[in-house]
Amino acid sequence: MKYCEVPMIPGPTFVPERILSAMCRDYGSGQGDPEFLELYARTGRRLGALMGTRNDVVFMTGEGMLALWAALKSCLKSGDGVLSVVTGIFGDGIADMAASIGCRTEKVLFPYNASVDAGDGLQRIEDAAGRVKPVMLTAVHCETPSGTLNPLEGIAEIKQRLGVPLFYVDAVSSLGGVPVEADARHIDLLLGGSQKCLSAPPSMSMLAVSPAAWERSRRVGYRGYDALLPFRTVQEDGRCPYTPYRHGLAALAAALDGIEEAGIAATFARHEQAAALCRNGLTDLGIELFPAPDAVPSPTVTAALAPPGTEFARLQAALRGRGLAVAGSFGPMAGKVFRLGHMGSQADPILVQKALRIIAEVTDDLRRAQPGRRHEPEDRGLKP
Repeated sequence: MKYCEVPMIPGPTFVPERILSAMCRDYGSGQGDPEFLELYARTGRRLGALMGTRNDVVFMTGEGMLALWAALKSCLKSGDGVLSVVTGIFGDGIADMAASIGCRTEKVLFPYNASVDAGDGLQRIEDAAGRVKPVMLTAVHCETPSGTLNPLEGIAEIKQRLGVPLFYVDAVSSLGGVPVEADARHIDLLLGGSQKCLSAPPSMSMLAVSPAAWERSRRVGYRGYDALLPFRTVQEDGRCPYTPYRHGLAALAAALDGIEEAGIAATFARHEQAAALCRNGLTDLGIELFPAPDAVPSPTVTAALAPPGTEFARLQAALRGRGLAVAGSFGPMAGKVFRLGHMGSQADPILVQKALRIIAEVTDDLRRAQPGRRHEPEDRGLKP
């Protein structure tokens, strides 16, 4: 297999040298170390600014899924009502995770190529919330397998209007590439991971936790490796509930250095520019984008349909043969949709242009190999 000269996987992303260098040092364990405690607190404040929150930020050792489980198991108990807004694989999965711990779950379903719309969709969410009276409302900001973004304003208004205690948002693939505005959106549990827009290795999870979520976790009293509550008193206790991954926290601090040097607004603009270039370039090549025309395309990942008659595995192999790494998708999109991650270090117009040139070469070869083949979208089988 040819070396990946053009990395466009939607996470883990290419790790810049400055972040790798921050990890390749000897550090103490962190337990009881004043320098580590200061790094923990300072990095939490800096990441909070990126999240748009003044709430506490917790750092846990493990891939982003750890944050998703931690928030659910720490704040829910068997029998609690959970209402999940589902526009894709991860929204569906969060509801199933809550159900697995005994919660009464209901899903408000949208097509996997859609975003939550401002009309009937929000009304359906509100009607369901009024009926279920959930303890927690859940949503995914960026549905990575679909390449879509969900506006959160309308859902947040429903949360406030109906007095839903907790709003849980998976921002793993948007944090650092898209404004999240957690406090303005009344988000109680904002979940992130290190390997997407922050371009660190997949070793750290982070959660912004509101006072209401802390109080709920106190009442639930869950204890385990993924429990939130023991992290509430890191500064007071002078230690984490288990040996902290100081190297991973140093990597996150280095990632924030880069974002702050460029400017948060400029970083978001860079993601928008790379995304627009990617979407327009694919469209110019005759490749159909997966998100519906009225969906909000994600600034961090683009999902597109593989050329007619071409399974993803064949497309992937051909692209890899020319040095471009892309990803497939999951569920009903598996084998039919491919994705490019223009997030973090990969939100680079030059990198996107290289990727588009390779895709043009490969798709030209594929079309020549299948003369006269027509695209029939009704046969794609992409509805959830």
